[in-house]
Amino acid sequence: MNEFDSGSASGTGAGGPREPGAGGRWEAGTTGVLLLPSGRTVRGRGLRRPLPPGPSPSYAVHLLGQRPPGVPWESRWLRWPDFWLPSNRAEAREVFTDAWERAAGERVEFACGGGRGRTGTALACLAVLDGVPADRAVEFVRRNYDAHAVETPWQKRYVRQFSG
Repeated sequence: MNEFDSGSASGTGAGGPREPGAGGRWEAGTTGVLLLPSGRTVRGRGLRRPLPPGPSPSYAVHLLGQRPPGVPWESRWLRWPDFWLPSNRAEAREVFTDAWERAAGERVEFACGGGRGRTGTALACLAVLDGVPADRAVEFVRRNYDAHAVETPWQKRYVRQFSG
């Protein structure tokens, strides 16, 4: 384990009732949760899969090419076509920074269709904001969230060029 290891993101979610919009943070070690070096937790997931058991997000960022359906918690849509990059990179930086700040005390979720490419790329950018060097952020997310995260060469390059 090195200075940027935060443990596995695998595991089972806590059962129990959902609490739309409720505060609190994700429990490290639950399904899809990435523990950042600062101790912040962020969940990534694929929208084509069922919502994991446990509490609902208090804030979600949907990374999709088309407007997502509504959800019963606060959410934001960042236009991002599948296998590509955010349509508006300045907006993406604002969204990532806001989500990183909110993750200090809220259950923040990033989600795309499959939960790997766009979601992994966004999580790697959050890792950079959290202090992981940009040239190691993809490796960090692959080790601690999903081994197949950040799917394309241009997504990897986007993370390497992202600065905290």
